[in-house]
Amino acid sequence: MHWTLLFLAAALEIVWATGLKSTDGFTKLWPSVGVGAAMAGSMVLLALAARGLPIGTAYAVWTGIGAAGTAIGGILFFQESASAARLVCLVLIISGVAGLKFLAK
Repeated sequence: MHWTLLFLAAALEIVWATGLKSTDGFTKLWPSVGVGAAMAGSMVLLALAARGLPIGTAYAVWTGIGAAGTAIGGILFFQESASAARLVCLVLIISGVAGLKFLAK
């Protein structure tokens, strides 16, 4: 259950981080409200997940999924670079997250 909460928290991190662009520096009300709600939800779920997981592992997995997911979102939605070097770096992040999950006690 703790891993499920953590993955949901990471998904919300991707939502809020990707959504930051639509807030226009928090000058647009509804996108800002959505980003704020996703931030709050992500933090609450991370805190709940950390009840049953080592905090170092939980935080690293949360940030890793968030970073990789946000970079992928930038590629898909904002025409950011999808160079081979960038994709290799994303694979490295995802590999590290997977390693932390499977090696966690």
